[in-house]
Amino acid sequence: MRCPFCGNIDTQVKDSRPAEDHVAIRRRRFCPACGGRFTTYERVQLRDLVVIKTNGKREDFDRDKLERSIRISMQKRPIDPDRIDQMISGIVRRLESMGETDIPSNKIGEIVMEALARIDTVAYVRFASVYKNFQAADDFEEFVHELRPPQPSTDE
Repeated sequence: MRCPFCGNIDTQVKDSRPAEDHVAIRRRRFCPACGGRFTTYERVQLRDLVVIKTNGKREDFDRDKLERSIRISMQKRPIDPDRIDQMISGIVRRLESMGETDIPSNKIGEIVMEALARIDTVAYVRFASVYKNFQAADDFEEFVHELRPPQPSTDE
């Protein structure tokens, strides 16, 4: 593994342990050239996934990009970071086990929204605002209105 500080390719593993509910290996590494220490994660990848964007463009699936977008939607929410990691791993496993290597971006968005809806409504609305490209406050109002259960009438 190349050292992120000096570029040396001869780094040493100092410690390995399970991470993220045992779906990854966390490795602490040391660079003998510069003395830098850093952490890497090793995960099982069942297949290489390709995302088909709405404009037809194809790009390699990027777990880190998925994680960043989910973490942004969950910023300052009272959610345990381990629960977020488990959710992300679950989404990736679901995508990898779909049997297809080409996955439309809207399918990924739907899966993420399903997962967020089960964990935190605010994060769900935040993610939806970007995913569904809300342009005005009315878009939020309509979306939130759909989330609320119908109120019983008070006509008596």
